[in-house]
Amino acid sequence: MSTLPPLSQLFAPPDRNVPTMLARQAAQYGDRPLLVFGEVRWSYAEARQMAAAYGGALRRAGIAAGDRVALLCSNRPEFMQALLGCAWIGAVAVPINVAARGPQLRHILGNSGARLLVTEGEGLAAVGQLQSDPLPLEQVWLVGGVPAENGVTATLTIHRFPEHPDAAVDPVSVLPGDTLAILYTSGTTGLSKGVCCPHAQYFWWGVHSAHLLGIGEGEILHTTLPLFHTNALNAFFQALLTGSTLVVEKRFSASAFWDALARHQATVTYVLGAMVPILLAREPGPSDRAHRVRVALAPGVPPQFHDEFTQRFGMQLLEGYGSTETNFVIGATLDEQRAGTMGRVRAGFEARVVDEQDNEVPPGEAGELVLRADEPFSFATGYFGMPDKTVEAWRNLWFHTGDRVIRDETGYFRFVDRLKDAIRRRGENISSYEVEQVLMSHPCIEVAAVYPVRSELAEDEVMAAIVVRKGDRLDEIDLMKFCEPRMAYFAVPRYVEFVQQLPATENGKVQKFKLRERGVTAATWDREAAGYKLAR
Repeated sequence: MSTLPPLSQLFAPPDRNVPTMLARQAAQYGDRPLLVFGEVRWSYAEARQMAAAYGGALRRAGIAAGDRVALLCSNRPEFMQALLGCAWIGAVAVPINVAARGPQLRHILGNSGARLLVTEGEGLAAVGQLQSDPLPLEQVWLVGGVPAENGVTATLTIHRFPEHPDAAVDPVSVLPGDTLAILYTSGTTGLSKGVCCPHAQYFWWGVHSAHLLGIGEGEILHTTLPLFHTNALNAFFQALLTGSTLVVEKRFSASAFWDALARHQATVTYVLGAMVPILLAREPGPSDRAHRVRVALAPGVPPQFHDEFTQRFGMQLLEGYGSTETNFVIGATLDEQRAGTMGRVRAGFEARVVDEQDNEVPPGEAGELVLRADEPFSFATGYFGMPDKTVEAWRNLWFHTGDRVIRDETGYFRFVDRLKDAIRRRGENISSYEVEQVLMSHPCIEVAAVYPVRSELAEDEVMAAIVVRKGDRLDEIDLMKFCEPRMAYFAVPRYVEFVQQLPATENGKVQKFKLRERGVTAATWDREAAGYKLAR
């Protein structure tokens, strides 16, 4: 078990909050670039000034410490301006997947109680389609455009996003355990849960990730992943704590990926499981090795791709385990990695593999991974507005991950599968429950079950088994058109099979394991094979 890096000793426990980290690093690094968005570059000193200025703008908009501010915004400077402004005055940012629509979006806005929304035009239109229950939102900061007439203008005050706020404010006294952000992660048997992530949790994300990646002072980190997820936010804190620079791209593009790494002279990057086979599937070319990247953080990449990727592109892939609720709990440095494993538990954390009664199982036997932390507030503090779910997940004072793993005799962990009824597709967590609720709101559908099937890439595809109401008929294309405006594009089922009944227990609970085992059959409709393209 490796010791914590010296980086953790530079900030005493009371200083593990964003205002202090920004101020300390601005004094240390001054004009060195911290963040790059296209042509926009902020130095460490400018990032601190920006946090103070946007904190002032938020305060003038009536936002106070503890208030929630929703960010339905893509990878652009305004996202970080709003998030750092929230952190400066003790408000809470609520990053939302830009693809969220319909019931999922309504639930997140309602559950979080966000008073202000920062969004682009598409996000404003999505909010305008939420016709039913009133939302707690009071105002909108619209990014990149002028508000058009729509259903929300009658109930919300809409302003352009403030481009140059000129009245900075002093930071509030923020404690390490105060919530920095609420990130909504996929529900398993219910609605998405808002994970309350404290300031200190992101400090420790930065410490552990930087150590395992071997990030030294002055490196250039490059991400194409969305800022509304933990991975890219974690990269910001890696840069901030090490005196490095983070380059943020709008989105992942396989055709532009290598050229962007070379152009920015990046040394570290970030990929998800499905990205690796996509990049390997491209024709080899001179850009494959025209970069300086030595390592990519690559959780969930199947082991058979590691050697091929490294040999072709000249960079190593770093495995590991963490979640929105936890931290970089399990990992290994590049020279300690073992193929097919996630690594060993990191110093500062404890991990067990347990049975259904939380009894620890012996090495070599599969069980649920449960975790806890030694350092205060290095894990999330619970689920916002869902105390019952918090108690359930943290029962017996261990966080229950819902993942089946095996620990070997030497302490290395291997991921087996998920216990949770959740689906992971192209780096996105999908709640089968939320997809099912949309499907069963269709007047022709009696009942539906949604579950994962393996894809030709590295993760899951979404499949739905549907029972149509007696006497009704339903066409797959019409079903796709029904789903698109009501859920994120990545959650729309690729596979659909109409069945007479769903396998169920005696008390009526659907036995999804039977559906997963059966998988795609000759009777299954495949959206991609049918040539149906989703709108994005």
